[in-house]
Parts: sequence; structure tokens; C-alpha cells
Amino acid sequence: MVQTCFIIIIATICTSSTPASTNRVPGVIINHSPASSKIYLGSPSIAILPNGDYVVSHDCFGPGARAKGFRTSIFNSKDKGKNWQHLTDIYGQYWSTLFIHNGSLYIMGTSGPYGYAVIRRSIDGGRTWTVPRDKESGLLIDDGKYHTAPVPVVFHNGRIWRAMEDAMGPGGWGHHFRAFMMSAPVDANLLKAENWTCSNRLGRNPKWLNNRFGGWLEGNAVVRPDGSLVNILRADYRPEGGKAAVIKISKDGVKAEFDPNTGFIDFPGGCKKFTIRYDNVSKKYWTLSNAILPRHIGNNPERTRNAVALISSPDSRKWTIRSFVLYHPDVKQHGFQYLDWQFEGNDLIAISRTAFDDDSGGAHNQHDANYMTLHRIRNFREMTMADSVVQIQQVKKEIDGRN
Repeated sequence: MVQTCFIIIIATICTSSTPASTNRVPGVIINHSPASSKIYLGSPSIAILPNGDYVVSHDCFGPGARAKGFRTSIFNSKDKGKNWQHLTDIYGQYWSTLFIHNGSLYIMGTSGPYGYAVIRRSIDGGRTWTVPRDKESGLLIDDGKYHTAPVPVVFHNGRIWRAMEDAMGPGGWGHHFRAFMMSAPVDANLLKAENWTCSNRLGRNPKWLNNRFGGWLEGNAVVRPDGSLVNILRADYRPEGGKAAVIKISKDGVKAEFDPNTGFIDFPGGCKKFTIRYDNVSKKYWTLSNAILPRHIGNNPERTRNAVALISSPDSRKWTIRSFVLYHPDVKQHGFQYLDWQFEGNDLIAISRTAFDDDSGGAHNQHDANYMTLHRIRNFREMTMADSVVQIQQVKKEIDGRN
């Protein structure tokens, strides 16, 4: 049996003034913010520098964050995630992805909640960053309201690809998101707006999924086995919540197309954010998702984030739960969500926006996370349901009973 490993270690840097309880929190604590601060931790992203260092980013949300200015914090670990150092805070950067290109570290997202699309570059491992002042220095799109998350950046056919949404459609959250793909030549100056191409923008049709489609967001650029590129998005679909949407992207990145008859796929935990990456070793696609155990069906699926499943696919369309790697029985105050992750040899290293107990009364709720934590999932390719952190026989009975 392959065993998961969740080491409980205190990080050397915690930017909160309130000490965190550490005797129960799974993983390595990178940062902590008590609920009383009304500053909640979100949008985790992780990159591995060429020298092997880990770099992590996360932003802050909530009433306390609005009062102090929305920002993204950058952390570094030189010992494979055991200890962490706070490097800097970037104001005017939000909902962002870290990635490496030509030896430099980039961060790409928005300038704030529903802000402009922006990108920055660091040549010193994340300590200092360029400033997106104009279309020559990282201000990519400035004509409206934009939304994203720490979603994958993919290199394919000589271009860099990243999904994005605007929030200029009709209606409120979910309804107003219009999905599109951004891309640029791999040899281009990524800070210049003119080097980026955007596809057309696709909004939701409320009649899809039997009139229960609420919208799509936080898409993943994914290269399919036939070499075509698609955007696989979180789908707001209730009450079930187990769908994702697949938008086809043309080779030149200009055209996005969606067929509602074939474009929706079964995807455990698909109504919450997920990161998909392809593994050249196993020849499979992998992700960590907030799959819902049968015992928790009946709760709001969009806010049921207390279980994390390792799932895989041979073709990016048919997904199978391999194991449950994180779990807490309470769905209201506990959550492991928005996990971003990277391959490292036989392991996955993942960053979680975590709502969990602390010495100050715990998280505000499962959504408003008070921790940022790192988790190492060892020998992930060999994991089965027998390695789950939930009682395996009960999980099997519940899942088999639903099939």
C-alpha cells in the first residue's frame, strides 16, 4: 500500500500577529490569518525555480483586505517546503498564476478584483517585480472587468497559453463570466500587450444542462492527446455539481467554440476550481479536486470543499477518482480548496487555501480560509482508493451505492 505523507511543521514565517495552532492542521503552514482580522487567504499558486527553490503566491480577500489594499504575497522555501520566508507583497496583483519561462519567474492575473489583465516578471526569484504601468510593461488588457484564478500556463506549438474570463456578461456571479484564451509566442516579450492574442469571448447559455447551467470560470489550458488545445472550465451546475465544460480553441488562438451536446463532461468536484496538468511519465492528466463524498450530498456543492480527491484521465474527458488525500468531516468550517500543484519526481507538491481550526476559533467559514498550507503527495501515480485518508471500506460502499 502506498502511503500519503502530510507532515505537520511550522513555517518559519507567519505574517499574522496571532500565533497559529499547529497540532492538527494538515500539511506545512506557509501563512495564517485569524478570522478576527477579516483578512482571508486565497488564490494559491506554486512554481519551482531552476535552482529547486519553491515559490508560492497567494492573495488576500475579505473586509480587512479591502481596508488595507488588495495584494498578493510571495513566499520562498529553500528546503523543499519545510520552512518558508516571506519575500514581498505586490499591490495591484490578484487572482494570479506563477510560472517559469526562460529562467525568469512570471506572475499573471488581474490588477485587483475584476481589474485589468496584467503580468509581471522577476529575475531574482520573486523578491522584486516589474510594474505593469502601460502596454509596454505588463498591462495587457485594460478595457473592462476581468476574472481568473491560479490556472495553468501551457507551452504548446511555439506559444504560451492561459485561460481568462471577463465579467462583462449579463447577470451576477457565474452568469456574467465570458471565457476566452490568451496566448503569445514563446520567444516574445511577454510584458508587451501587442504580443498577446485573445480568442473571442463565450458567455453561458442558461438553457444548457437542462436549464441549470449557472456559468463557467477558472479555465485550464489543456493539450489533448490529438494535439488540439482546449479550455476545461469549472461549471456552476446545481444541485449535483459534478460537471466541467470543454471549449475548443483554434490553432492560432483566435477562435473559441463550444458544443453543448458534447462539451460538458462528468468531472468529480467540477463546480469548484481545479488545476489540470499532463504527466509525461504516466501519460495521464491529473488534478486535485473537491469531489463530494455521498455522505455530504445535499449541501451546497459549490461550498462543499472538505475533501480533496486525486483524479486522473487518459484523455482529459473521462476522469477517475484514484484516492482521497485530504478530508475533514465538517463541511461548514473546514475546507481544502483552490489547490495548485506541480510534479516533483514521484510526488505532487500542492498548495491549499485551507480553512481549519486555530487558537482563535477557527476559520470564518469553509470558504474564508485562514491558512495557506503545503502538502506533499508521495508516489501519486501508484495511489489507489486503499490509500485514502477516509475510511476506505465506507468510501467504497458510498461510491458503489451511487453507481
